[in-house]
Parts: sequence; C-alpha cells; structure tokens
Amino acid sequence: MRLKASLDDAQGRVVERALRNLGYDKVKKVRIGKLIEVWLDDSIEGNEAIKQVDEMCRKLMANPVVEEFEVRLDIDDKTTDRKEEKP
Repeated sequence: MRLKASLDDAQGRVVERALRNLGYDKVKKVRIGKLIEVWLDDSIEGNEAIKQVDEMCRKLMANPVVEEFEVRLDIDDKTTDRKEEKP
C-alpha cells in the first residue's frame, strides 16, 4: 500500500532530503509505503486467493481515500500481480 500519487508524501520528502544529506545526490524522489503479508490456507488457490485478499484490502486494510494497493500472490517462486483498478 502506498499513498495515492496525487497526495503529498511528507515522510518520503524527509527521507529524500536525509539521503541527499548523506551524499546520495542521485536520489530523485522517495515515497513511503507499507507491506502487509497475508498467508492463506492451502485450500485457497490462484484467482480465489487474489480475490479474497483484494476484498480484505478494500474492506479493512487500505484507506481508499488516500491509499492505493496491489495484491501479489507468491506460490513456489511464481508471483501474480493484481493492481487496484482506478475508478
């Protein structure tokens, strides 16, 4: 999850300035987000797993007013991505 691109990321700006002060002058921009990992029962697979976690994000974990999210399904070193659709 991360702030919507249209919103100011004050925390990201602070980190960006700190990195430049440390000598990382090639840093253009920093945005701060969060990672939430959810493990599901093995009986839930593929698209159903993605659907359920997407629903969890929409109902509880993401604030749709200020955040965007994407769901990644990791199974045996394979990753499936699903980004939130824009209204």
